[in-house]
Amino acid sequence: MNAVGVAFSVFRKELLDALRDRRTLMVVLVSAVLLGPMVLIALSSLLASFEAQAERREVVVAGIEHAPGLKNFLERQSYTVKPAPADYETRLRRSKLGDAVLVVPERFEALLLAGEQPVVEVISDSGNRQSQSSASRAVQLLNAYGRERGQVSLLMRGVAPELLQPLQVEERDLASTQTRAAQLTGMLPFFVIMAVLYGALNAALDTTAGERERSSLEPLLMTPAARASLVLGKWGAVASLAMLIAVLSCFSFLPAQWLLRSDTLQAMFQFGLHEALMFLVVLLPFAAALSAVLMAVAIRCKTFKEAQASSTVVVLGVSLLPLVTTFNQSGEAPWHLWMPALAQYTLMMRVLKGEGFGPEQVVVPLAVCVLLTAVGVAFVARRLRSAAVR
Repeated sequence: MNAVGVAFSVFRKELLDALRDRRTLMVVLVSAVLLGPMVLIALSSLLASFEAQAERREVVVAGIEHAPGLKNFLERQSYTVKPAPADYETRLRRSKLGDAVLVVPERFEALLLAGEQPVVEVISDSGNRQSQSSASRAVQLLNAYGRERGQVSLLMRGVAPELLQPLQVEERDLASTQTRAAQLTGMLPFFVIMAVLYGALNAALDTTAGERERSSLEPLLMTPAARASLVLGKWGAVASLAMLIAVLSCFSFLPAQWLLRSDTLQAMFQFGLHEALMFLVVLLPFAAALSAVLMAVAIRCKTFKEAQASSTVVVLGVSLLPLVTTFNQSGEAPWHLWMPALAQYTLMMRVLKGEGFGPEQVVVPLAVCVLLTAVGVAFVARRLRSAAVR
């Protein structure tokens, strides 16, 4: 049998063994098919709860009886005024109350008539996200009420309110709809990368250190087959499994969009077949390179547990590199495309923002992945040829 036939036989055998492993199948099912859509649906549910809270148009006030004018203003803005519970601070801390509380002082109206500035507290808890979102809305309402009172006072004195604001300010956001959506869905590329990593991890460790621990690697090495053919067959099986997880992960977002509960996210998150294919352009070479690197790390180990411990460095690096974009607020840098995992995350974020990428952006990450693949496969073949596995 020629070298190609040997490599294909090993590839088929390793792939079937991996697919028979229940642990591997669970990783494929959970990480590739369910994890991404579950994260997307959870994010949608969170936004839907915020939208539902905003649609209720309710304001929780303690001491509203001291401010009939404020109550009238809130009702004219189509808001329902609800009295605050007596233990509103405890409820806010425990996230049992989702609305910020306005606390009106007793002499509110008297202070206004005297020309003084009464202090109205807006109480929320930074650990309670719902109360935080409603707090900004409550502050805006209070500012609007203050402006209205000030304008009425000026008109009663014959002064035009426009004199206090000689210019009109208009905000214009340059970000596209997809860019704004990417601020919410920026975690999806990270989960896809981690799904590919953990999908390749078990297979790469099992086909090297696992076989060594089970003493099934030595009989294979005693055959006259070339070491390069054996390594290519094993690497092909691991890489195919990692690529399968990448494909399933990307295409799982397409039906997941049907289950989104948030109308805002559903309108902003535009992920179709084109975006899924763009994801795969950068993920498939990365899956091949990651498989080779994990095999190179595991072939040096005598047991499966030792290989798991050694591969922690790879897992840590892949999981931390995408965080560079979070801490680096100066935007993308050319060196980002030279770093595995970070380059894939950067390019996938471009896709989510609707910017896309050209061939010139893919060349560098592709070259790095090809180099890592070649080095990893060559290292494994060398270890087998040097009879280091005993």
